Amino acid sequence: MTEAPEVLTERRDGVLIITINRPHAKNAVTQAVAEGVAAAVDELDGSEELWAAVLTGAGGSFCSGMDLKGFLRGESPSIEGRGLAGITMTPPRKPLIAAVEGWALAGGFEILLACDMVVAAETARFGVPETKRALVAGAGAAMLLPQRIPLPIALELLLTGDPISAQRAYDLGLVNRLTPEGGALEEAVALAKSIAANGPLAVAVTKQIARSASDWTFEESWKRQSELMAPVFTSEDAREGATAFAEKRSPVWKGR
Repeated sequence: MTEAPEVLTERRDGVLIITINRPHAKNAVTQAVAEGVAAAVDELDGSEELWAAVLTGAGGSFCSGMDLKGFLRGESPSIEGRGLAGITMTPPRKPLIAAVEGWALAGGFEILLACDMVVAAETARFGVPETKRALVAGAGAAMLLPQRIPLPIALELLLTGDPISAQRAYDLGLVNRLTPEGGALEEAVALAKSIAANGPLAVAVTKQIARSASDWTFEESWKRQSELMAPVFTSEDAREGATAFAEKRSPVWKGR
């Protein structure tokens, strides 16, 4: 009997759906998962037919973090230079949305922070319990969570290790949209499709600017933004956008 792949992918109208497929282990991350997710985001960024992606977990849970059995076998749930699940240090250039059912816990929460947006079921739960085990959330949470929510609240979550509800995460701005239980994936795909309908070069560069601007000084920010924007404004897609508007039709993007 052939085992199912630990990461599944599906293309749907310009959107790549990436599913961690270890429901029996709450989608804990193994070496195979890390390699599969890394390959999927490479497929996303390398394709001229994919403009956004959704990352989710099978079986009603997002991800419970590192697989301890795999770790004891000597496997690494990280990829050198790319981070946990092949994504926490090097998110894709194109937009990535997390669709969360059940738990996003420990490393699973850090994978979520590598995503640009989050859609969650109302019954989802979020947590970084590393300090309860005398560990540090070293796959991104300690660095990135204070950039996503107010520092005192981030410190409360990081230092107590206590989980929060989806509603609380939504109220803090960590979650973009809430859905009834079982509805996170379809809502995330709908959000991804609305992004994928826009000019892909403009979307990718806008994400790059938004993600990078906090690292730029005020003096260099306008120069850096102009350098990134220039190829977009001279692209075939920019001309197509203006032409389609004038002709009152839907644009046909080429990604160049």
